Amino acid sequence: MAQRRMFSKKVTDTDTFLDMPLSTQALYFHLNMHADDDGFIDNTKTIQRMIGSSDDDRKLLVAKQFLLPFENGVVVIKDWRVHNYIRKDTYNKTMYPNELEQLQINKSGQYERQDLVTYTERPRAVDETLTQVRLGKDRLGKDRKDILSGSEEPDQLPYKEVVNYLNEKTGSKYRSSGTKTKKLIKARFNEGFSLDNFKTVIDVKSKQWLTDQKMKQYLRPETLFGTKFESYLNENQVTSKPAMKNGGYGTR
Repeated sequence: MAQRRMFSKKVTDTDTFLDMPLSTQALYFHLNMHADDDGFIDNTKTIQRMIGSSDDDRKLLVAKQFLLPFENGVVVIKDWRVHNYIRKDTYNKTMYPNELEQLQINKSGQYERQDLVTYTERPRAVDETLTQVRLGKDRLGKDRKDILSGSEEPDQLPYKEVVNYLNEKTGSKYRSSGTKTKKLIKARFNEGFSLDNFKTVIDVKSKQWLTDQKMKQYLRPETLFGTKFESYLNENQVTSKPAMKNGGYGTR
């Protein structure tokens, strides 16, 4: 059996996965590490006891369809082929060929139970040769790049410039390489906001909160670059307008 196991962020960075308890996430990683070369595991309870996980964790993985169960107690990792490419010279066929025959692969590369899915087109049967793809240095480098960035295309967003500006204004030491921080910044850029917008939000909230002992703790990427980003940005437009004597804003 191959000793190398890979994980794709296309699975582990989803809200569905990250919303699960840490104990459930840990069980998922350990099950992947102990699965055979076709993604089957027949000792889930042993692994649960080994890491202090519970039946509820396993049931949640099944409910969320990260695991596909069989009547004999065996389970298979649904996204096994999304995660892993096993070298032909290290590949060992599963001990559960009958269960393997019950699976098919959808367009996303995931296992699906043929008896539980209704298709409008001809299903794609599992081909064991699909597993036998060489995972040498070139392949490993490619997959490692996918794990770190989620894409093989270089990401040109100015994460460092945004975070450095925040640190400069607030005296903080946040890292631009943090996964959560990068995810928030990327989400705002995808919505059409610019680097100047980020700097404006940082300026506005720093001016409001930096000297406020209660609020200064919120001068952080999680708060500033989250779902209220646009509201913070628009605060600058309100506060920058000159006040009129009658209490209104703007000019006549």
